[in-house]
Amino acid sequence: MKHLIVSLLACAALSANPATQTFTGVITDSTCGAAGHASMQMGPTDAECAIACISVHGATYVLVDGKDVYALSDQRTPEKFAAQKVRIVGALDAGTKTIRVDSIAAVK
Repeated sequence: MKHLIVSLLACAALSANPATQTFTGVITDSTCGAAGHASMQMGPTDAECAIACISVHGATYVLVDGKDVYALSDQRTPEKFAAQKVRIVGALDAGTKTIRVDSIAAVK
């Protein structure tokens, strides 16, 4: 009986939602990612390039924190923060490197 309870608790812990974290980085697109927008030049600014890569090339919004690139579950809100440094509150799915976005705010 004790082993059954321990097994059930272990399963519950593994299936629980990941903890909410705060991530800071720059909103960009999955085509340019951490490489920057210099090679694509889809617009005169990094923000316009990111938005164009999303609409023209089917890219998705991502967060680049300087070393890692994270996919974002929310693909609507990031547009107004394109090429800006932001703080995202959400939970990370480490297996897919996707942040389940709860909120996004510009960092001043």
